[in-house]
Amino acid sequence: MKRIEDLILRLRKTAEKKYSPSESLQLLEPRCKICQDRGVILLGEVARVCACARQSYLENRYQYANITPEIKGCTFEGFRLDYYKGSNKEMAAKALQGARQFVAEYLQNPRIPGILFTGDVGAGKTYLAGAITNSLLRHEIQVFFLVVPDFLDELRATYHKGISGEGTDLDDVSLLRGVRQVDVLILDDLGVHNYTPWTCNKLYSLLNFRLNFQLPVIITTNLTLGELEEFLGERTTSRIVQMCRIYRLSVDKDIRHLKNKNGSLD
Repeated sequence: MKRIEDLILRLRKTAEKKYSPSESLQLLEPRCKICQDRGVILLGEVARVCACARQSYLENRYQYANITPEIKGCTFEGFRLDYYKGSNKEMAAKALQGARQFVAEYLQNPRIPGILFTGDVGAGKTYLAGAITNSLLRHEIQVFFLVVPDFLDELRATYHKGISGEGTDLDDVSLLRGVRQVDVLILDDLGVHNYTPWTCNKLYSLLNFRLNFQLPVIITTNLTLGELEEFLGERTTSRIVQMCRIYRLSVDKDIRHLKNKNGSLD
Protein backbone atom coordinates (compact mmCIF):
# COMPACT_ATOMS: atom_id res chain seq x y z
CA MET A 1 0.00 0.00 0.00
CA LYS A 2 1.12 3.49 -0.72
CA ARG A 3 1.98 5.72 2.22
CA ILE A 4 0.28 8.96 3.13
CA GLU A 5 2.99 10.88 1.28
CA ASP A 6 1.35 9.71 -1.96
CA LEU A 7 -1.83 11.50 -0.98
CA ILE A 8 0.10 14.69 -0.35
CA LEU A 9 1.65 14.48 -3.79
CA ARG A 10 -1.71 13.85 -5.42
CA LEU A 11 -3.46 16.69 -3.60
CA ARG A 12 -0.74 19.16 -4.45
CA LYS A 13 -0.51 17.88 -8.04
CA THR A 14 3.22 18.43 -8.05
CA ALA A 15 5.42 17.26 -10.86
CA GLU A 16 8.83 15.77 -10.38
CA LYS A 17 11.41 18.54 -10.34
CA LYS A 18 13.97 18.41 -13.14
CA TYR A 19 17.45 19.81 -12.66
CA SER A 20 19.61 21.38 -15.34
CA PRO A 21 23.22 20.16 -15.63
CA SER A 22 24.45 23.22 -13.72
CA GLU A 23 21.92 22.61 -10.94
CA SER A 24 22.98 18.98 -10.75
CA LEU A 25 26.56 20.05 -10.14
CA GLN A 26 25.41 22.36 -7.37
CA LEU A 27 23.72 19.41 -5.66
CA LEU A 28 27.14 17.78 -5.26
CA GLU A 29 28.23 20.61 -2.98
CA PRO A 30 27.34 20.05 0.70
CA ARG A 31 24.56 22.32 1.87
CA CYS A 32 25.90 22.47 5.40
CA LYS A 33 29.49 23.69 5.69
CA ILE A 34 29.64 22.67 9.35
CA CYS A 35 28.87 18.94 9.13
CA GLN A 36 29.29 18.47 5.37
CA ASP A 37 25.71 17.06 5.28
CA ARG A 38 26.61 14.19 7.62
CA GLY A 39 24.11 15.46 10.20
CA VAL A 40 26.53 15.10 13.10
CA ILE A 41 29.50 17.05 14.39
CA LEU A 42 32.46 15.31 16.02
CA LEU A 43 33.80 17.12 19.06
CA GLY A 44 36.73 14.97 20.11
CA GLU A 45 35.19 11.58 20.85
CA VAL A 46 31.69 13.00 21.25
CA ALA A 47 29.19 13.18 18.37
CA ARG A 48 26.59 15.96 18.41
CA VAL A 49 23.56 16.35 16.14
CA CYS A 50 24.14 19.27 13.79
CA ALA A 51 21.60 22.11 13.74
CA CYS A 52 20.98 21.44 10.04
CA ALA A 53 19.75 17.91 10.85
CA ARG A 54 17.30 19.20 13.44
CA GLN A 55 16.05 21.80 10.97
CA SER A 56 15.68 19.19 8.22
CA TYR A 57 13.74 16.93 10.59
CA LEU A 58 11.35 19.77 11.45
CA GLU A 59 10.86 20.68 7.77
CA ASN A 60 10.06 17.06 6.94
CA ARG A 61 7.41 16.96 9.66
CA TYR A 62 5.81 20.12 8.26
CA GLN A 63 5.86 18.65 4.76
CA TYR A 64 4.29 15.42 5.99
CA ALA A 65 1.59 17.41 7.80
CA ASN A 66 0.49 18.82 4.43
CA ILE A 67 0.23 22.40 5.64
CA THR A 68 0.61 25.52 3.53
CA PRO A 69 2.97 28.41 4.37
CA GLU A 70 -0.06 30.40 5.53
CA ILE A 71 -1.09 27.70 8.01
CA LYS A 72 2.51 27.33 9.13
CA GLY A 73 2.33 30.88 10.49
CA CYS A 74 -0.66 30.21 12.77
CA THR A 75 0.09 30.38 16.50
CA PHE A 76 -1.94 30.72 19.68
CA GLU A 77 -0.08 33.94 20.41
CA GLY A 78 -1.10 35.33 17.01
CA PHE A 79 -4.82 34.74 17.58
CA ARG A 80 -6.14 38.25 18.21
CA LEU A 81 -9.25 38.62 20.32
CA ASP A 82 -9.59 42.30 19.41
CA TYR A 83 -11.22 41.25 16.13
CA TYR A 84 -14.24 40.06 18.13
CA LYS A 85 -16.83 42.18 19.91
CA GLY A 86 -19.19 41.55 22.83
CA SER A 87 -20.38 37.97 23.23
CA ASN A 88 -18.41 36.99 20.13
CA LYS A 89 -15.23 37.89 21.99
CA GLU A 90 -16.22 35.66 24.90
CA MET A 91 -16.86 32.73 22.53
CA ALA A 92 -13.53 33.33 20.78
CA ALA A 93 -11.70 33.37 24.11
CA LYS A 94 -13.30 30.04 25.03
CA ALA A 95 -12.33 28.58 21.65
CA LEU A 96 -8.73 29.74 22.09
CA GLN A 97 -8.61 28.28 25.57
CA GLY A 98 -10.12 25.05 24.28
CA ALA A 99 -7.47 24.82 21.55
CA ARG A 100 -4.65 25.38 24.04
CA GLN A 101 -6.21 22.89 26.43
CA PHE A 102 -6.43 20.25 23.71
CA VAL A 103 -2.68 20.44 23.06
CA ALA A 104 -1.82 20.38 26.76
CA GLU A 105 -4.10 17.41 27.45
CA TYR A 106 -3.00 15.51 24.35
CA LEU A 107 0.63 15.65 25.43
CA GLN A 108 -0.43 13.96 28.67
CA ASN A 109 -2.97 11.55 27.19
CA PRO A 110 -3.52 11.16 23.41
CA ARG A 111 -6.88 9.43 23.91
CA ILE A 112 -8.89 12.60 24.40
CA PRO A 113 -11.87 14.18 22.59
CA GLY A 114 -11.18 16.28 19.51
CA ILE A 115 -12.64 19.68 18.65
CA LEU A 116 -15.33 20.93 16.29
CA PHE A 117 -14.91 24.61 15.43
CA THR A 118 -18.13 25.88 13.88
CA GLY A 119 -19.23 29.36 12.87
CA ASP A 120 -19.04 32.17 10.36
CA VAL A 121 -16.78 32.31 7.32
CA GLY A 122 -13.56 34.09 8.23
CA ALA A 123 -14.11 33.77 11.98
CA GLY A 124 -10.74 32.19 12.78
CA LYS A 125 -11.64 28.49 12.77
CA THR A 126 -8.90 27.42 10.37
CA TYR A 127 -6.42 29.66 12.17
CA LEU A 128 -7.02 27.88 15.48
CA ALA A 129 -6.81 24.49 13.77
CA GLY A 130 -3.50 25.60 12.26
CA ALA A 131 -2.24 26.78 15.65
CA ILE A 132 -3.04 23.37 17.12
CA THR A 133 -1.21 21.72 14.22
CA ASN A 134 1.93 23.78 14.65
CA SER A 135 1.99 23.37 18.41
CA LEU A 136 1.72 19.58 18.12
CA LEU A 137 4.39 19.45 15.41
CA ARG A 138 6.80 21.30 17.67
CA HIS A 139 6.25 18.47 20.17
CA GLU A 140 6.97 15.91 17.41
CA ILE A 141 3.37 14.68 17.21
CA GLN A 142 2.26 13.25 13.86
CA VAL A 143 -0.43 15.54 12.41
CA PHE A 144 -2.13 15.62 9.02
CA PHE A 145 -3.95 18.75 7.82
CA LEU A 146 -6.61 17.88 5.27
CA VAL A 147 -8.89 20.26 3.35
CA VAL A 148 -12.09 18.23 3.07
CA PRO A 149 -13.32 19.37 -0.40
CA ASP A 150 -9.91 18.57 -1.94
CA PHE A 151 -9.84 15.19 -0.23
CA LEU A 152 -13.35 14.26 -1.38
CA ASP A 153 -12.55 15.33 -4.94
CA GLU A 154 -9.48 13.12 -4.87
CA LEU A 155 -11.47 10.20 -3.46
CA ARG A 156 -14.08 10.60 -6.19
CA ALA A 157 -11.47 10.90 -8.94
CA THR A 158 -9.68 7.80 -7.70
CA TYR A 159 -12.96 5.88 -7.56
CA HIS A 160 -13.94 6.84 -11.12
CA LYS A 161 -10.50 5.94 -12.45
CA GLY A 162 -10.93 2.49 -10.98
CA ILE A 163 -14.34 2.07 -12.61
CA SER A 164 -13.20 3.29 -16.01
CA GLY A 165 -10.26 0.93 -16.01
CA GLU A 166 -7.75 3.74 -16.47
CA GLY A 167 -5.87 2.54 -13.43
CA THR A 168 -4.31 4.55 -10.63
CA ASP A 169 -1.30 4.18 -8.38
CA LEU A 170 -3.39 5.08 -5.31
CA ASP A 171 -6.81 3.59 -4.57
CA ASP A 172 -9.46 4.89 -2.19
CA VAL A 173 -8.60 2.23 0.38
CA SER A 174 -5.01 3.47 0.48
CA LEU A 175 -6.17 7.07 0.74
CA LEU A 176 -8.41 6.36 3.70
CA ARG A 177 -5.99 4.01 5.45
CA GLY A 178 -3.24 6.61 5.59
CA VAL A 179 -5.56 9.37 6.78
CA ARG A 180 -7.49 7.46 9.40
CA GLN A 181 -4.40 6.14 11.23
CA VAL A 182 -2.50 9.42 11.70
CA ASP A 183 -2.10 10.53 15.34
CA VAL A 184 -4.09 13.76 15.00
CA LEU A 185 -6.22 14.51 11.95
CA ILE A 186 -7.32 18.02 10.97
CA LEU A 187 -10.41 18.14 8.74
CA ASP A 188 -10.66 21.72 7.51
CA ASP A 189 -13.72 23.20 5.77
CA LEU A 190 -16.23 20.42 6.28
CA GLY A 191 -18.89 22.52 4.57
CA VAL A 192 -21.27 22.50 1.66
CA HIS A 193 -20.05 20.00 -0.91
CA ASN A 194 -21.47 17.70 -3.52
CA TYR A 195 -21.92 14.86 -1.05
CA THR A 196 -23.06 11.57 -2.52
CA PRO A 197 -24.06 8.47 -0.53
CA TRP A 198 -20.65 7.07 -1.44
CA THR A 199 -18.63 10.05 -0.15
CA CYS A 200 -20.83 10.29 2.96
CA ASN A 201 -20.12 6.63 3.65
CA LYS A 202 -16.38 7.20 3.27
CA LEU A 203 -16.47 10.11 5.73
CA TYR A 204 -18.47 8.03 8.18
CA SER A 205 -15.99 5.17 7.86
CA LEU A 206 -13.09 7.55 8.52
CA LEU A 207 -14.69 9.15 11.58
CA ASN A 208 -15.99 5.88 12.96
CA PHE A 209 -12.53 4.32 12.77
CA ARG A 210 -10.97 7.21 14.64
CA LEU A 211 -13.71 7.16 17.25
CA ASN A 212 -13.29 3.43 17.86
CA PHE A 213 -9.52 3.73 18.23
CA GLN A 214 -9.72 6.98 20.23
CA LEU A 215 -7.75 8.99 17.67
CA PRO A 216 -8.72 12.67 17.93
CA VAL A 217 -9.86 14.81 15.04
CA ILE A 218 -10.04 18.60 14.75
CA ILE A 219 -12.85 19.74 12.44
CA THR A 220 -13.72 23.19 11.10
CA THR A 221 -17.05 23.93 9.42
CA ASN A 222 -19.25 26.87 8.48
CA LEU A 223 -22.33 24.70 8.98
CA THR A 224 -24.53 24.30 12.03
CA LEU A 225 -25.11 20.85 13.50
CA GLY A 226 -28.51 20.78 11.81
CA GLU A 227 -26.97 21.59 8.45
CA LEU A 228 -24.24 18.98 8.98
CA GLU A 229 -26.92 16.39 9.60
CA GLU A 230 -28.73 17.51 6.44
CA PHE A 231 -25.62 17.11 4.26
CA LEU A 232 -23.80 14.21 5.97
CA GLY A 233 -26.61 12.28 7.62
CA GLU A 234 -27.55 11.61 11.22
CA ARG A 235 -25.05 8.85 11.96
CA THR A 236 -22.01 10.83 10.73
CA THR A 237 -23.07 13.96 12.62
CA SER A 238 -23.68 11.82 15.71
CA ARG A 239 -20.11 10.53 15.49
CA ILE A 240 -18.77 14.09 15.26
CA VAL A 241 -20.73 15.23 18.32
CA GLN A 242 -19.65 12.11 20.22
CA MET A 243 -15.94 12.58 19.55
CA CYS A 244 -15.57 16.39 19.67
CA ARG A 245 -15.90 19.30 22.05
CA ILE A 246 -17.77 22.06 20.23
CA TYR A 247 -16.75 25.72 20.03
CA ARG A 248 -18.50 28.40 18.01
CA LEU A 249 -16.82 31.44 16.48
CA SER A 250 -18.74 34.45 15.15
CA VAL A 251 -17.65 37.81 13.75
CA ASP A 252 -19.37 40.86 12.31
CA LYS A 253 -16.82 41.07 9.47
CA ASP A 254 -14.58 38.46 7.86
CA ILE A 255 -11.27 38.65 9.78
CA ARG A 256 -9.29 37.89 6.63
CA HIS A 257 -10.71 41.02 4.99
CA LEU A 258 -9.81 43.06 8.06
CA LYS A 259 -6.27 41.71 8.04
CA ASN A 260 -5.84 42.55 4.36
CA LYS A 261 -7.21 46.01 4.96
CA ASN A 262 -4.75 46.57 7.80
CA GLY A 263 -1.90 45.06 5.83
CA SER A 264 -1.09 42.61 8.62
CA LEU A 265 -1.52 38.92 9.23
CA ASP A 266 -1.03 39.21 12.99
